[in-house]
Amino acid sequence: QVQLVESGGGLVQAGGSLRLSCAASGRTFSSYTMGWFRQAPGKEREFVAAISWGGSVTYYADSVKGRCTIFRDNAKNTVYLEMNSLKPEDTAVYYCAVDMESLRVSMQRREYDYWGQGTQVTVSS
Repeated sequence: QVQLVESGGGLVQAGGSLRLSCAASGRTFSSYTMGWFRQAPGKEREFVAAISWGGSVTYYADSVKGRCTIFRDNAKNTVYLEMNSLKPEDTAVYYCAVDMESLRVSMQRREYDYWGQGTQVTVSS
C-alpha cells in the first residue's frame, strides 16, 4: 500500500526557512515524479514544485521560484522541499504527491495518484 507522510511544517516568522520532508513507502519511488502542492484556507489546492524520478528536472510555481528548492533522496524514498524567505502568503497545508503514470513531470493536480495527509506551514508577519 502506497503511503506518503509529510513532516517539517510549523510556525515561522516571515523571512524564515523550513524544510519539509515526505517519506514514501509501499513502492520503490525512484521511478516516479514527486510533487508538492499547498492549500490555503478557502482556496484551491495549488502546485508548488515537482521533481522527476532522477532529480534532473524540476518545476516551480512562479510564486515560490527562487525561494524554494525541491530535491529527493531515492535511497531513502524521500522528497524534500526547502523553503526560504517565507512570506505570510505561504501559509497553507503542504501536501506531497506521487505521479505513478505519466512519463513527464506535471504541474497538474489531476496527474498525481497518491497524496499524503499534509503538514501545516504558518508564516507570521
